[in-house]
Amino acid sequence: MPAIQTGQAYRLGPNRWGLRYYNAEGKRKRKSPFPSKSAALQYYREVVEPELRGEPAAAPELTLAELVELYLDRHAAAVRPRTIATLRDRLRHAVAAFGDAPLSDLERMPHEIAGWQANLPPRAGHGIAQAFRQVLDAAVRWERMDRNPAKVAGRNPKPPPRTIRAFGRTELDAIASELPPAFRSLPAFAAATGLRPEEWQALGRGDIDRASGVLTIRRTVSSGEVVELAKTARSRRQVPLSSRAGDALDAIPPRLDTPLVFSAKRGGVLNIDNWRRRVWSPAIEASGVRRPARIYDLRSTFASDALAAGVSAFELARVMGTSIEMVERHYGTLLDGAGAGIAGRLDALDAQRERDEEARSGDR
Repeated sequence: MPAIQTGQAYRLGPNRWGLRYYNAEGKRKRKSPFPSKSAALQYYREVVEPELRGEPAAAPELTLAELVELYLDRHAAAVRPRTIATLRDRLRHAVAAFGDAPLSDLERMPHEIAGWQANLPPRAGHGIAQAFRQVLDAAVRWERMDRNPAKVAGRNPKPPPRTIRAFGRTELDAIASELPPAFRSLPAFAAATGLRPEEWQALGRGDIDRASGVLTIRRTVSSGEVVELAKTARSRRQVPLSSRAGDALDAIPPRLDTPLVFSAKRGGVLNIDNWRRRVWSPAIEASGVRRPARIYDLRSTFASDALAAGVSAFELARVMGTSIEMVERHYGTLLDGAGAGIAGRLDALDAQRERDEEARSGDR
């Protein structure tokens, strides 16, 4: 075996270093980039030298950028491509700020991370910081770090929920009148069922049971493709069909070339971004309905109407395929305003019990 030689660090640019060394066969090798000269030489001592001596090599030090790629690669086996794309977009902010930092250095940087987090965009910042924490949690699980410095840096508060926008019946009718015939029933249907856009995009006629008065959410649209939901997923659920929802279904022009209830012109899955730009937004403009008027507000309309009708947060969460926490977070003001209605229903229950008791006494 050749004599072990000292590795040589060389500068690549500002805060970027490379390492030159000879392997066991005497061939010159290079490794880069490193954030500092000391980091390059440390890699040589901890990784290269043990290999030259024939010892088991220690796990190489990862930079944050390398960790992110490793995490996304492993995570992709269990989640949808759309989720990976969202994570990658959010994590690019952390990589831009700390990508070259070895994890051992990053672990000692909670102060710097706190400053970075404080300057993130107000609404998007929570998701960006949460993705960063998620990756560093994985590093702790994989024993690449002893602690998560992003959590040490402080809390990651959620932004306040957006103001609830619920359409009135007149507004729904005004929007419908400006939509093409194939979609005129959509505002009333979505507002009467609370389906997410990606759920009514994937809804098939076979998912609707008019005899039982329910529709079943079995699929969703992800990255432009219809995806089957797992049987244990919260989103896979049954939604009751009100009379208004049934009337909306009856008004949809029949088609034989597609099983979808709402489809693209040629029968395929609707591209929601194109549809929003080409159909929904012009209809909103022509209808004179006040803005903002988002497609997702049709779901909020259902939630608002359901709470006004006395549906509980628990029941609403099950029907909408979400959690009670999310219902309370986004519709908490509506729940607070329902106090008088709750008191009225309790009074009505007491009165009914008194009438029943009087009736039983009379029978005796």
